[in-house]
Amino acid sequence: MKLYFAQKNMSNRYLCSLLFCLLLTGIALQAQNKKPAKGQSSIDQKLAELGIVLPAVSAPIANYVNSVQTGKLIFLAGKGPSKADGTYIVGKVGTDLTIEQGYEAAQLTAINQLAALKAEIGNLDRVKRIVKVLGMVNCGPDFGDQPKVINGYSDLMVKVFGDKGKHARSAVGMISLPKNMAVEVEMIVEIE
Repeated sequence: MKLYFAQKNMSNRYLCSLLFCLLLTGIALQAQNKKPAKGQSSIDQKLAELGIVLPAVSAPIANYVNSVQTGKLIFLAGKGPSKADGTYIVGKVGTDLTIEQGYEAAQLTAINQLAALKAEIGNLDRVKRIVKVLGMVNCGPDFGDQPKVINGYSDLMVKVFGDKGKHARSAVGMISLPKNMAVEVEMIVEIE
């Protein structure tokens, strides 16, 4: 009788261990295959993970549009580092702003461009590739670190889109930019 209960307890422990392992495996597989919440794209989920909230897109104040689609390409008008209150990060990088501050301005510009892109295409999961970026840095004639500044923009695109965010790029210096903003960036995107 004791042997029967010992075998029964051992098989119950084995069964419980087996069920526990299966449960953990199921949880791990579910985490790997986790899909975005209903109505949320995987890029929206990535933005949330990065703590990025896309701002409302402002209407142009002149006779142009934020973006134009031709075929599968989206051409985005130049955007700058506009903050939530509508003001810009302003000044010349290398004189009024450090390279690090210029990098942050370029990141903010990338967020503003993503908002304009989403307004145009509806779902950022449609992005097939960030094709080309033209980054303009407000700086003096002796400043030569424009690529370090525009890296803020490029790095954010890769964080959001992975390899699809890698793009061809120009990073140039400008003697001035509208409203004295620190950077302005144009972008071309291919969509699915």
